[in-house]
Amino acid sequence: LLLTGCATAQPLATVSASLTTLPLPNGASAVPSTSIPGAAVESCDATASLRPSAAGGPSVDAIRQRGRLIVGTDQSTNLFSFRDPLSGELQGFDVDIAREIARDLLGDPDKVEFRLLASSERLTALEDRTVDLVAKATTITCARAEQIAFSSVYFEASQRLLVPKDSPIRGPADLAGKRVCSQVDTTSLATVARIAPTATLLAVQNWDDCLVALQQGQADAASTDNSILAGMAVQDPNLEIVGPSLEAEPYGIGINKSQEDLVRAVNASLQRMRDDGTWLALYNKWLSVLGPLTAAPAPKYRD
Repeated sequence: LLLTGCATAQPLATVSASLTTLPLPNGASAVPSTSIPGAAVESCDATASLRPSAAGGPSVDAIRQRGRLIVGTDQSTNLFSFRDPLSGELQGFDVDIAREIARDLLGDPDKVEFRLLASSERLTALEDRTVDLVAKATTITCARAEQIAFSSVYFEASQRLLVPKDSPIRGPADLAGKRVCSQVDTTSLATVARIAPTATLLAVQNWDDCLVALQQGQADAASTDNSILAGMAVQDPNLEIVGPSLEAEPYGIGINKSQEDLVRAVNASLQRMRDDGTWLALYNKWLSVLGPLTAAPAPKYRD
């Protein structure tokens, strides 16, 4: 459940009445860290993808015949995929990456249809071909790579902690007995369970719910990728990212495992973005709050 995200997300437990006097976000639940299996240390080579090729094939041809690329994402991950409050349009780093892939496949960055997915729906949407791609801040893991294919790594995040600026929490050693917010069906929840076994986890459906929980005092910290935490900190300057990296989080574009030609085409698009400066321009546009970078992550291939 935590690593693959295949089932519909369900509340993990009944929330104790003593947790808070304010209503929790819909679907949120509190559980001890000890009740969640710890994330296994990655032992496979899941970040190695297929070499890029723009030659196409049956999957790419079908997308071109349809005339649009269907991409699964969400609307509540600030900086990566979120609704512009004025236009109502989806925007962010992942959204622009998807548009660039559509540019290379179809000659037009606007020929992309976004479908909103919960974290629990990402893998099944690819397996049943509801979407062509998933661009949703998705960490490449061995367990996920058994179900779907991934592009080469297009962003390298690291899991950390987000706390109020006046919090005594400075790192994982300070989480004992604290309430830590994270999202169901993500690797982040299992990592917190492993590094802070005496903490109480507040499991929520969307990352925005962690922001609200912090603001309402329902959680002492939130933990996920620094890239997602930075989006929360941008929305509330009273919050800050603290502590060391808890886990490396390499992001990949998700693709159906049988569509090797599409994997290669996506990798060709990502390579073009690395080479012509598009990736760096998008990073500077959306993610400069994470600090300066001079290049995209180097790709790794297995063939």
